[in-house]
Amino acid sequence: MKRSAMLFSLVLVAVLVLGSVNISGAYAGSQNGKVRVLVQFAPGSKGAVEGALRGAGGEIHYAFDSLDAFAVTLPEAALNGISHNPNVILIEEDAPRYFISTPESSAEAVAALSPQTVPYGIDMVQARDVWDANRDGVIDTGAPTGSNRKICIIDSGMYTAHEDLAGVNVTGYNIGWNSDGLGHGSHVAGTIAAMNNALGVVGVTPGTVNLYIVKVFGDTGEWVYTSTLIDAANKCYAAGANIISMSLGGARSSVTERRGFDTLYANGVLSVAAASNDGTTAYSYPASYASVVSVAALDSNKQWATFSNYNDQVELAAPGVGVLSTVPYLDDNTLTVDGVTYVANHIEYSARGAVSGVLVDGGLCATSGAWAGKVVLCERGTYDFYTKVMSVQNGGGVAAVIYNNLPGNFLGTLGDGNSSIIPAISLTQEDGQYLVANKLGQIGAIESTYTWPASSYEYYDGTSMATPHVSAVAALIWSAKPTATNVEIRAALTATAEDLGAAGRDVYYGYGLVQAKDALDYLASGTTVAVYVADLDGTKVVGAKSWTATVTIKVVNANGVAVSGAVVTGAWSGAYTGTATCTTGVAGTCSVTTGAMKLNKTSVTYTVTNVAAAGYTYNAAANSDPDGDSTGTVITILK
Repeated sequence: MKRSAMLFSLVLVAVLVLGSVNISGAYAGSQNGKVRVLVQFAPGSKGAVEGALRGAGGEIHYAFDSLDAFAVTLPEAALNGISHNPNVILIEEDAPRYFISTPESSAEAVAALSPQTVPYGIDMVQARDVWDANRDGVIDTGAPTGSNRKICIIDSGMYTAHEDLAGVNVTGYNIGWNSDGLGHGSHVAGTIAAMNNALGVVGVTPGTVNLYIVKVFGDTGEWVYTSTLIDAANKCYAAGANIISMSLGGARSSVTERRGFDTLYANGVLSVAAASNDGTTAYSYPASYASVVSVAALDSNKQWATFSNYNDQVELAAPGVGVLSTVPYLDDNTLTVDGVTYVANHIEYSARGAVSGVLVDGGLCATSGAWAGKVVLCERGTYDFYTKVMSVQNGGGVAAVIYNNLPGNFLGTLGDGNSSIIPAISLTQEDGQYLVANKLGQIGAIESTYTWPASSYEYYDGTSMATPHVSAVAALIWSAKPTATNVEIRAALTATAEDLGAAGRDVYYGYGLVQAKDALDYLASGTTVAVYVADLDGTKVVGAKSWTATVTIKVVNANGVAVSGAVVTGAWSGAYTGTATCTTGVAGTCSVTTGAMKLNKTSVTYTVTNVAAAGYTYNAAANSDPDGDSTGTVITILK
């Protein structure tokens, strides 16, 4: 994608639990003496807490009634007082969330594709095996197509006038939801639902799934808040979405955000999010919450993409390298020499336009030469792009052509705040070396134009591109059995994923490459094995002003063997309320923990409401506890 990386690190503030930290010094990143936070209040105390927040000079952005929480900007000096309000349970940072930017890709935009091109990922996830098994280009009679499901895309909007998206049934929220100056959301939408027609590309669902677009990112990709995402997800749910697709994330977890997605999951919504593109073991949120499916990226050879984050929360993998899909702009860059046109990329922040001149070799373009009126070839390396382009500009050159020092092309930038008055483009190593060896002295004609809005197509890389493959596959199979639950759909996807990498679930591929046809067959077969809770254990931590409780759940199959990857859903009651979800590890255990509870609340209860595991059916009647401290379904912890 031709934009500089938007995902960067910030010093963020940890969760503030009543009485556990010195609040006054915690917000080093506050602006103008104010901080934006999420405040959770005790059930039934909304009015009192709202009054206290406003009385302290707070600006309330959102009220989340289902979570007993506000998103509010407060004077930093007011935090200490608010934290000691007896109705306030928790204060935490309203953390940033970013669209997950795409790594460099050498592929270029395409103005028109005719006849229709089928991106490699469509068949890799078995989409056409579901709705066009004979590959005649016509949707098979009676085939599931996702037409009775709704996917909500939370992103930068969608260019609904795009030639390959114009027939999709779509509605949305927020001003400008049906436009997209960034391109990220439209690319995601094309992978999910590009029309099956005579042009462009085709989506995992062939233009048949219902879409709901919630626009949270502006045309330049500015970051948003955790509360923005919670509100967007709630908008998806209110609009009747079955699946939420999120090619976004942030480095900091949020108790309130987790509770929000846990609640959506308990209400039947399947949330899918990108694992992120840092190429590290770092968690990204919301992808790394147990109630959200975390998606890694693969290339066309089913190999893990090196930019894809890898950790124990990765659940599924999908195509995410060189993914061709719809974009709302045409970024057209070419160099024509001796009748041959070479496809190029624009160097970000350089000028646009059409120029021509004699082709000369500038080497590394470290310093200016006598290049008046010339098109200067510069080899990539040693010096930054801005230095090279300024050398050409100051030497009188009319354009800089930077060719790669490695095979293939690249995306370059002059850097934020920099610009040039001459066009600058990039070429592949192969094309650049050929021109230097054979075409110096010839006239080189450069054209660099950017048209928006426009119907175009481009190759992007990223877990952002992998995520919509999984979201759309979920819609495909769910449409064949609309009575299935989100838990059953998730189980079908993980049970039938093509195992890649190390045997079984691993940190790079999760359960493996999502497979639509296999998941559809699995869902239709109904073949499952019993799974149940074999133990519930409770612990507590009592502090000076609050206490917390933790429950550890053990899940086994009918043979008493520990089951990993089981999603346990339950509900807190008593001193703490809300849903809590965790996923079992290799020992078959996982844990859930309350938020901070007042000391005058003396007991809290956790009730297991469901256990979902690939290939299994939950048998609640078999729940047990050899310790006798619970029923296997319900456990109460006393302060």
